[in-house]
Amino acid sequence: MTVIKHKEQRVAIFIDTQNLYHSAKNIYRAKVNFDAVIKAALGDRKLIRAIAYVVTTESGEEQSFFEALEKIGIEVKTKDLQIFFGGAKKADWDVGLAVDAIKHSQKVDSIVLASGDGDFVPLAEYVKSQGCQVECIAFGKSSSSRLRETVDDFIDMDDAPHNFLIGLRPNNKLKRQVRKIVGTDTDDND
Repeated sequence: MTVIKHKEQRVAIFIDTQNLYHSAKNIYRAKVNFDAVIKAALGDRKLIRAIAYVVTTESGEEQSFFEALEKIGIEVKTKDLQIFFGGAKKADWDVGLAVDAIKHSQKVDSIVLASGDGDFVPLAEYVKSQGCQVECIAFGKSSSSRLRETVDDFIDMDDAPHNFLIGLRPNNKLKRQVRKIVGTDTDDND
């Protein structure tokens, strides 16, 4: 992959919040540090826009999360959770994120998809065909291999999960192995 990154480069970041949230929860049982995601994706380049696509529920309990995103400079676009007859639920921002990325790709040098969702492969292919660089930041373990192959650059958050997660629990098995090596293992439960 040939990727160009320089400090005059204009960047827009599109965050598939549900994708990163569920990946972090299922793989690490932790929460995403979205500020760290933005900083890693951006590097020393110029941020033109960062947009997070989120879903609201009837309870509204996620409002403080939305406010935290806005506080770090991320624009929040919300969509209500749809509940269908029979209890089925749906909340999907893929089309909205794709349309925004296409619109913004004419005004920036690079777009960054904060998602590992393979549904974004056609988006990445189209934006690249229009002359805009496409990058991705996501958890590699839950990312589409086709998306990884399509984008110009892929930042795998699994390479340094402690940089991108809040509440990451230490690996207790590893801690016990280290204590045995240094002679401080008391065989207590962690």
